[in-house]
Amino acid sequence: MSTIATNIAKVGARIREAAQAVTRDPDEVRLLAVSKTQPADAIRQASSAGLRDFGENYLQEALEKQSELADLPLTWHFIGPIQSNKTKAIAEHFDWVHSVDRLKIAQRLSDQRPASSAPLNICLQVNVSGEASKSGCSPHDVPELARAMAALPRLRLRGLMTIPEPTDDPAEQRAAFARLRSLQDELDLHLDTLSMGMSQDLEAAIAEGATWVRIGTALFGARAYPSQVATVDPSHE
Repeated sequence: MSTIATNIAKVGARIREAAQAVTRDPDEVRLLAVSKTQPADAIRQASSAGLRDFGENYLQEALEKQSELADLPLTWHFIGPIQSNKTKAIAEHFDWVHSVDRLKIAQRLSDQRPASSAPLNICLQVNVSGEASKSGCSPHDVPELARAMAALPRLRLRGLMTIPEPTDDPAEQRAAFARLRSLQDELDLHLDTLSMGMSQDLEAAIAEGATWVRIGTALFGARAYPSQVATVDPSHE
């Protein structure tokens, strides 16, 4: 068994144990493999071990890997900050976008989603910790933004996403994730997705209702950033 396959099995066990600890069905929690900066071969190995969902932060890198791996039945998730000039390619080449935090970006994704494709699944990213360095809308803006995004014709608002301030304190981890869950509970939009939790805090996220956990280092090992992206986006696993 490859190292990646072994790591996938270990993460799967963590997910099952975390879900069972709070009497949740482990099948309610899906594993999103954060494959940014990983070579296509690593994704191929992960696919051979049973993974189908992969998250990418950098558009050009993702498009190159999608082309190289076109023979595989993969679902691609965009999880990085979104610039307006990248929305067309994202709308055309991804199945999910977890990092929508402005109505302008949602409108562009809706307008540019091909009519021949299914509606694009999106999550509204929320900055629950209020960190200036993090993307995400203010919790105060969630109701208005969520309602507006849910009304766009070529999108399907699935839920909320967050990347809280890192901490090793399980109680603080759970409190941050509970804030996101509470925000979603307050919306009368029948949403089914909470995208939250990474390698170091997936147990706390699952305890508070995560349906996607975004895992990179625990699957692929420590990440070496290319110089051109080293300081762009250090927060998405």
